[in-house]
Amino acid sequence: MNAIDLLKADHERVKGILAQLSESTERGVKKRTELLAKLEMEISIHTRLEEEVLYPAYKKAGGKEQDIMYYEAKEEHRTVDTLVLPDLKTTDPSTLEFAGRVKVVKELLEHHIEEEEKEMFPQAKKLLGKTTLDELGAEMETLKARYKKELGAPNLAA
Repeated sequence: MNAIDLLKADHERVKGILAQLSESTERGVKKRTELLAKLEMEISIHTRLEEEVLYPAYKKAGGKEQDIMYYEAKEEHRTVDTLVLPDLKTTDPSTLEFAGRVKVVKELLEHHIEEEEKEMFPQAKKLLGKTTLDELGAEMETLKARYKKELGAPNLAA
């Protein structure tokens, strides 16, 4: 699987988890807790793959426009990883506050996904070409399997 296809499949999984979280109610504490753990695992692995494999190749192959997009995408990751998700994890899943925070996480991630899929990924396809994207995809698949093992995530799809 090439790098772009792999990342798009991750995006679909994340959007599915976010949809389930958004539709959950204050009574579904167990479900919310499980979904949040799944979301965190998916985002953690996905972010590492992008930042360790695709983003550096994209930045190296591009120019100033790609540099700007690279740093913006990394900042969006940092915002979710260090601010938004940790806040959500410390919020009581039986509250309306949790639902509000889920909505914000969902909006942030959907914005990030849309930018990547409409701007960065098409540019990466042109800049890197099929062969490089296939090689990066193979590298990402190997890393993804290792990260899942490290994080103890046997139930997540590859």
